[in-house]
Amino acid sequence: MYNPLPPRLTIKPSLISGLGLFATAGIAQGTNLGTTHIKVDDTIFRTPLGGFINCDENANCVKVEMSTEGSVAAKWNLLTLRNINNGEELTLKYTFYSVKNVKTVSEKLQDELEPIKDFLEEAEKEKEELEESYQEALRQTRERKNFHPKAMDGYGE
Repeated sequence: MYNPLPPRLTIKPSLISGLGLFATAGIAQGTNLGTTHIKVDDTIFRTPLGGFINCDENANCVKVEMSTEGSVAAKWNLLTLRNINNGEELTLKYTFYSVKNVKTVSEKLQDELEPIKDFLEEAEKEKEELEESYQEALRQTRERKNFHPKAMDGYGE
C-alpha cells in the first residue's frame, strides 16, 4: 500500500506555519527519511515529504543532494542532524528560496506569551496596591480601637 510519508512521520498543525512534519516515534541522528525534492530541467518539484517541512534557523534536519550517475534528474533527501523525539516537528533551513517573515517556534511562543506577561505584571501591581490598602485599613482600625474619648479634653461634655 502506498504511503506518501515514511514510517514514523505524520502531518499536523505547526506553531511555525500551517501544517508541519512531525515524528510519531523517536528517529536517530543521521536517518535518511527519503526524497524531499526532485529537479527536472529547471523545475524543482516537492514530494509530500518536502511539501510539509517548515523552515527554522535551528533546523534539526538537512536536505542533501543525492547524485546518481547518468540520471536526468537531481534529487534531495532529508537527513536528521540529531536525534528527533516523538512529537517533535522536523525542520530545515530553506535553501531553494528565501522565506520572508518566518518566525521560529521560540519567537512565536514569545509573541503568544507577551499578553500573558503583561497581564501578570498588571495583576502584580494590583496585588501590591491591595496590600497597601489593606495595611492602611489595619492601621486605621488599630487607631480607632485605641481611641479613648476621655483623652480629648472637653470632648463630650
